[in-house]
Amino acid sequence: MRDSNLPGAEMLKTVLEPLLEDFNYWFARSRELLETGQLSFMSHEEQSDLLLRVKQAQDELNAAKMLFTATDGQVGIEMTTLMPWHRLVTECWNVSMRFRQAREA
Repeated sequence: MRDSNLPGAEMLKTVLEPLLEDFNYWFARSRELLETGQLSFMSHEEQSDLLLRVKQAQDELNAAKMLFTATDGQVGIEMTTLMPWHRLVTECWNVSMRFRQAREA
């Protein structure tokens, strides 16, 4: 367990940095899946819309990571920014799960 007396910037780096990397990883995987071809359980419009939202989230995430890095971890990210990313990753996980199930059937 980490020391709960860590200074603010160190706490941000300890918590936020890995979280941003996780978002980056899952958005990249989702984008690859959505760009590789038509998913049988989604309409072309649904897939295009999800891909557009993933790309937008990646752009937002990259901007947040640049700001975080430029300030040497001195800047946090509002929950109002993180929560839509979390919901989008959850949506992408569901799509990935359905893709695997469709492939196995």
